[in-house]
Amino acid sequence: SLPVEPDMDRIQRPFFPIIYVRGYAMTRAEIVETTSTPFMGLEAGSTKIRQAQDGSVVKFVFESPLVRLMKDYGYRDVYDGGAELRSGIAPRSIVIHRYYDVADPAFGDGKAPSITEAAASLGRRILELRDSVCGNNANQRRDFRVYLVAHSMGGLICRCLLQNPEVASAEARTLVDKVFTYATPHNGIDVAGINVPDLLSINDMNNFNRGNMARYLKVPRDKVNTLGDSGFPPERMFCLVGTNSRDYAVARGLSSFAVGALSDGLVRIANAWVEGAPRAFVNRSHSGYFGIVNSEEGYQNLSRFLFGDICATAQLDITALALPPEVEAARRRGRQVRSSYYIEATVAPRGAYTYQLTARTQANESAVRREYGDIFDADGNVRRDARAPVLFSVFLDSRRITAGSEVAFSIELAVCNAGYEVDGALFLKNHIPGEYLFRNTLVLFARPDGDGWRLRYVWGDDQWAGGPKTQAELDSASDRAIGISQQSPRVFTVPVSSTKGFAAELKIALSDWQ
Repeated sequence: SLPVEPDMDRIQRPFFPIIYVRGYAMTRAEIVETTSTPFMGLEAGSTKIRQAQDGSVVKFVFESPLVRLMKDYGYRDVYDGGAELRSGIAPRSIVIHRYYDVADPAFGDGKAPSITEAAASLGRRILELRDSVCGNNANQRRDFRVYLVAHSMGGLICRCLLQNPEVASAEARTLVDKVFTYATPHNGIDVAGINVPDLLSINDMNNFNRGNMARYLKVPRDKVNTLGDSGFPPERMFCLVGTNSRDYAVARGLSSFAVGALSDGLVRIANAWVEGAPRAFVNRSHSGYFGIVNSEEGYQNLSRFLFGDICATAQLDITALALPPEVEAARRRGRQVRSSYYIEATVAPRGAYTYQLTARTQANESAVRREYGDIFDADGNVRRDARAPVLFSVFLDSRRITAGSEVAFSIELAVCNAGYEVDGALFLKNHIPGEYLFRNTLVLFARPDGDGWRLRYVWGDDQWAGGPKTQAELDSASDRAIGISQQSPRVFTVPVSSTKGFAAELKIALSDWQ
């Protein structure tokens, strides 16, 4: 057992109790298998990590989110002597929302609960947990909050709790501080491009039909991936999106084949996030040995979102985007030019070796895509209203600084063309595969400075990022930044350019988290 720290028995932000809500179990056998385990999948680790496209793997031990939360942050389970505790629960506890127990004939009536029923029981469990942790202590009850961590359909149960006022009390909803979802179909499930039919009620598969979702989430059908009028801040709901469809082995690969490549094997990338919520993209499948829950990438995002103290968001404002000389000459002659561009961004904190926090790349079919017309006007100039993509929102923890006094992370940034069309025909004569308009690794170092931050950076492909600097070196460093008041996120602008005529401003917003 872990040593108990003096303050672990009182409510102390950010270490609130965690309630885990598992995903969908389709068949009776899957339900019974689920209810026969104490942690319903949160304990599943892995000893393999994909290393290359050819399928070769290297052994890497990931103990499971459950074990890592216990080892790294002193969390504990709520089981003792073969029974689940209902009183005297410590604040740093992990509780499993066992909503499928009633569907097991050994424990209930054998009928699987609906989304609304599972959400209602989750609301009751939150209130029970507060009573168990706080008792009659008024200060503890005032400070009590919970984190909801959910996989797949579990995220829809959490959203139903927050969005549907008919399933739980306002009191229960206000106790939810943050929600983290792994591979949740926030906008439903599409198979072969068709949303799961509402009439397909077998094994509750209509839970993922947008019409049915709109009813239990209390939003219009075309706003299913929003939090509606719930009042829950979208920035406090994190969506981890899987981009690896090939390793999803359910139904012997038929699910992955039917859903398509732009998915985690079950949930399409475009359906796996909530509007306005921070999201990260990891090359993991929906479940299995290479699954999103039992992954280092998933755990690193989870722990930083729950316990970190810095949020970093990046937006790319493109200011110049030249065409190749022959294509530009054709455009000036009045030929119609069409094209699209991929913007890639991969982020990792200093010290990371086996994971990234997010990876939006062409190879993983998750890069940001912009059409020629989204960027250029009819005269070939960059449009004033060109859509500036948000590349990432990542969370960092200053307590994890491994060297010096600065938080450090890298951004692998790349912009490439998906092919040019001139008068409807692909311009292939001078197409060079793998030719980028821009590609480099930006290394950012941030440290508190009074009411704001100071930022320094180097382009990692051009020079060594180097080790920690002395205080004098930091004070004399050339900061390239634009500061904003403490009440708003601190925004820094980093110039980005290449000799091919590409130019942009990478805007980094650093804000206090928690």
